[in-house]
Amino acid sequence: MISPLFVRCLQRRVVFRRSSSHAHRLRHASCVSPITVSVREEKPSLLLSKCRSFSASVYDADDHDHGMERRMPVSTFTEDEEMVRNMARQWANDELKPLVRDMDNECKTRPEVIEGLFNGGFMGMEIPEVSCGHLIIFCFFFVLFIIIIYVSAIMCADNVLSNHNFAISNQEFGGAGMNFTSAILVVEELSRIDPSVSILVDIHNTLTNNAIRFWGSHTLQSKWLPRLATDCVSSFALSEAGSGTDAFAMKTTATLSADGSYYTLNGEKLWISNSKEAGVFLVFANANPSLGHKGITAFVVDANTEGVHVGNPEKKLGLRASSTCPVVFDNVKVDSDDVLGEVGLGYKYCINILNEGRIGIAAQQIGIAKGCFDIAMPYLNDRTQFGTKLADFQGMEHQYAQIATEIHAAEVMTYNACRMKENNLPFVKEASMVKLFASQVAEKAASKSIEWLGGVGFTQDLLAEKFFRDCKVGSIYEGTSNIQLQTIAKKIKEDYK
Repeated sequence: MISPLFVRCLQRRVVFRRSSSHAHRLRHASCVSPITVSVREEKPSLLLSKCRSFSASVYDADDHDHGMERRMPVSTFTEDEEMVRNMARQWANDELKPLVRDMDNECKTRPEVIEGLFNGGFMGMEIPEVSCGHLIIFCFFFVLFIIIIYVSAIMCADNVLSNHNFAISNQEFGGAGMNFTSAILVVEELSRIDPSVSILVDIHNTLTNNAIRFWGSHTLQSKWLPRLATDCVSSFALSEAGSGTDAFAMKTTATLSADGSYYTLNGEKLWISNSKEAGVFLVFANANPSLGHKGITAFVVDANTEGVHVGNPEKKLGLRASSTCPVVFDNVKVDSDDVLGEVGLGYKYCINILNEGRIGIAAQQIGIAKGCFDIAMPYLNDRTQFGTKLADFQGMEHQYAQIATEIHAAEVMTYNACRMKENNLPFVKEASMVKLFASQVAEKAASKSIEWLGGVGFTQDLLAEKFFRDCKVGSIYEGTSNIQLQTIAKKIKEDYK
C-alpha cells in the first residue's frame, strides 16, 4: 500500500534517458553514465522502475573537465533517495512527533504509528515490486520471442508472429523496491524524532526482510515478503541469556522429525526487539549441537504457531516504546520448508546480515545526534544571558562546532558504507567503524545538548533527556563497541599481512 504522499512525489519526478550524443553527465555513487534529461508525464506506477537508480545531480561537461570523470560526494543522494528522505522527515514531524512522549511514558508503540509506517512504504524499503522468479520467466519469454523473430525472418514467414501473444503476470511483493541507502535514510530521519520507532523499522528492513530476500526460498519469499511490506512486523530472535556477544553459544535447539517433514524448536530467547508486535520471527536454533556453531540454522516462524510465547516487555533505560521481550519456544513445530536457506548455515547468514544491520544502528545514532541539535540550537539562538545570545559565546561556538563536525564525519562514514555495500565491495570494517563512531558521537551530542539547555534540558519539557537515555544502547546491541574494535583490528591486520 503506497501513501498519497508517495504518489505525489512520484508524479513530480524527472525521467532520465540514456544517450550517446550529448554533454550531460550524471553521477550515482561510484557509477558514471552519459545521459540526456527529458521531462514528460508518466503514470506513477511506471516511474518507480524507470528512474530509481539515477541521481538528480546533473552537470554540463565542458572544457574544464579535461576528459576526467567527476564523482559526486557520498553525501549526495539520488532524486529517489531525497524523495524518500523527505517523506520520512515529513511523516515523522507531522504524525510521529506528537505521540513520542506519550509512547515513551506508556512503554509501547501505538498501533496507528505502525499502520502509518506500512502505509508510508517504510516497512518494505528494499522488498522488490516484482518477484525474481517472474523476472526469470519474463527473460525466458523475451529470449523465446527473439528466437521466433529470428526464425521468422529466415523463413520469410511474415504471418508467424501474428499468432503469438506473450503476457507476463508479474507478482508484486508490495515493497518500495528502493536501495539500501534509502532504507538507511528512513532510519535516520525517524530516529531524529523517536529512536524507538526507528529501531523497529531498522530491524524489520535491514535484518529480517533482507535475510528472507537473500536466502529465502521462493515459497518463503512469496509467503512472507508481501506481508512484511504491508502489514506484518518482524522480529530477529538471536540472543539468549548465555549467548549475548557470544551469540553462537545458544542453547535453543531444532530437532528434525523422523520423516524429515518438520523441526521441533525448544529454547528461550531474551532481549528480542519488536517481539510484542511481531507477526513472524526469524529464529536461530541449533539443528545439530554436536557440530557446534555449524549446526546453527535459521527458521522463519509464524508468531501464531502453537508453543510460541512472548513474555512481558523489559523495563528499560531508553527506547521504552520499543518492545524488548523474552520469547519462549516450547515444542514449536516448524515445517522443513520454513528453514531459511540451508541447514547449518544460519551462523553465516547471521554474521552477514548483522554487518548490514550495524550500518542501520549507525544511522539511528546519527539521527539521535541530529535530533539533539534540532532541540538545542534554536534554544541557543533564542536565549540571551548577559546581553548576548548563548550561541554567540565563543566557548559555546567551539562546543557545537566540534559536535557538528563529528556528526558530519559519522554521516560521511555511514553513507560511504552504504555505497560500498550497494556496489558489492567489502564493507565489514567500515560497518564496524561507523557503528562504533556514531554511537560515541550520539552519546557526546546528547550529553552536551543537555548541558547547553541547562535546567530545562534536565526536565521532560524537552526530548533531550529522552535522546540521552535512548542513545546508550547504541554501544551495546548488534555488537558491542569492544566487538567492533576487535573486528576493526582484525581487518587492519589482514590489510597489512
